[in-house]
Amino acid sequence: MSLSFDPKTLAELASLLNETGLSEIELAEGDRKVRLARIIAPVHIPVAAPSAPTAHPPAAAAVPAVPAADPARHPGTVKSPMVGVAYLSAEPGAPPYVSVGQSVEAGATLLLIEAMKTFNQIKAPRAGIVKQLLITSGQPVEFDEPLLIVE
Repeated sequence: MSLSFDPKTLAELASLLNETGLSEIELAEGDRKVRLARIIAPVHIPVAAPSAPTAHPPAAAAVPAVPAADPARHPGTVKSPMVGVAYLSAEPGAPPYVSVGQSVEAGATLLLIEAMKTFNQIKAPRAGIVKQLLITSGQPVEFDEPLLIVE
């Protein structure tokens, strides 16, 4: 038995992979099944070599160094409810919905996530102040990925 698929449909599915940041799509209809996957190359970020210690001691810090907390465990973390591409403003060049230090009301739009050519508003779960943005505009996001922190 020979299966044939419409090349236009396959091209649309491949385009959907790129637009949404998904790594694979699988569709089944009856006994026919197609799976498209894209290989995402790992990104290597060069790390600078540690510098030589200075001859003079650093100035005393007012606050001792504390390891960075995991944003996913912060009680004010707003997480992505879906896989898609996050946008901080309604359109390119427009001001962002929120910025660090801004006060927000419960239900206010914080950002958009585009999934399958649909823009989904991500709203503030409670009133508070935006303490940290954990993503950049145009960045692909995964389900349950921390997006920002509202305290």
